[in-house]
Amino acid sequence: MFDRFFHSEVSGSFVLMACTVVALFWANSPWSQSYADFTHVKVGFSWGGASLYMSLQHWINDALMAIFFFVVGLEVKREIMVGQLSSLKKAALPVSAAVGGMVVPAAFYFAMNAGGPAAPGWGIPMATDIAFALGLLALFGSRAPIGLKVFLTALAIADDIGAVLVIAFFYTGNLKFGALAVTGIFMLLIAGARAVGIRRTGIYLLLATGVWLSVLTSGIHATVAGILVAMLVPIRAKIEPESFMQRAKDRLAELESTTLTRDSMVRDNTQLHALDDIHEASGDMIPPGLALEHRLHPVQSFLILPLFALFNAGVYLGGDALGQTTDPIALGIILGLVLGKQIGVLGFSWLSIKSGWADLPDGVNWRQIWGVSCLAGVGFTMSLFIAELAFDDPTQIAKAKLGILAASLLAGVIGYSILRWSLPKVANPASR
Repeated sequence: MFDRFFHSEVSGSFVLMACTVVALFWANSPWSQSYADFTHVKVGFSWGGASLYMSLQHWINDALMAIFFFVVGLEVKREIMVGQLSSLKKAALPVSAAVGGMVVPAAFYFAMNAGGPAAPGWGIPMATDIAFALGLLALFGSRAPIGLKVFLTALAIADDIGAVLVIAFFYTGNLKFGALAVTGIFMLLIAGARAVGIRRTGIYLLLATGVWLSVLTSGIHATVAGILVAMLVPIRAKIEPESFMQRAKDRLAELESTTLTRDSMVRDNTQLHALDDIHEASGDMIPPGLALEHRLHPVQSFLILPLFALFNAGVYLGGDALGQTTDPIALGIILGLVLGKQIGVLGFSWLSIKSGWADLPDGVNWRQIWGVSCLAGVGFTMSLFIAELAFDDPTQIAKAKLGILAASLLAGVIGYSILRWSLPKVANPASR
């Protein structure tokens, strides 16, 4: 499962990078106005006296990104229930690293912008882009020990938890409690449908859409709906393995006692019933959360995040792009992601290990942890997302995006250089 997850994120990072380059080229080309016009095209629908119209950029940021956060929620729940965050000993190192990697960068930014109009942007340098970070680590192939890959993945997922909490509690509008009550009703309906064993996907999609619409109008950012729905998805199998094995054996024995062909079940209801029961038992044995992760990862990696980059990374650099990086907004983000992440991740990791709460992963040394702490400074997707929530002024957003792009590039180069120096030249067979 981890190998599939890792390579899905890695391959998707290259598509994400390509869309980022396209967005930057388009926004700085002679056709830059067409980029602005395209991202702000209004699309929507109306029914009765009500209507919902948003720009293409908002549809992606508020609707498609809700699916992204749904997948994040599934990952978080899996890691807490059965993964790297399922016990205090397992979770201590990545959670400590994630806390340091959020608190210290935010402090760097706040030191540069405290009391000014850009102060709300403190959450921007807190985020780590799991796709880009894992993509860079993947360039080392089997030279990178599996413990280092698992550490970075768990760190990024713990960081996602922090980012979601920051968005939910600090980047929301005025709450509308009526809409929140409707959200609660839809959540109860989903839980009820699950309890009575309803299997129709369409019903859950309809109820999940209801959650999204009610959250959209509640004052909480619409993407939080994805997290809420993910928390209701089971992460364990519905039946015990022994029950599955017995049902499968019984039904296979029935089929073996008959003459099974590609067409025979059309006439033989016993065969059809046996096959249907095997199919149903297999469905009960596969955790719904795991199945949804598997199906949605390609959608997230190759469609949602690339579209998000295409519609959000197009910042006009102008003739003085280098000079603009000294603006307090851009500089605060650069210092936060490049220096703050290193200090926070490395420092808090050291504290958790020296205190006896955690151990270094097998085959991993401190130079490699340092390299990964730099890769954690690649904020990109989540940082861009928080920037859109933190600021209303297009000039502030543009400065923030410039800082994010510069910091992510710099952090990636530094992290790659450190890992290239610290990883063995030839892969250690034990790390494969």
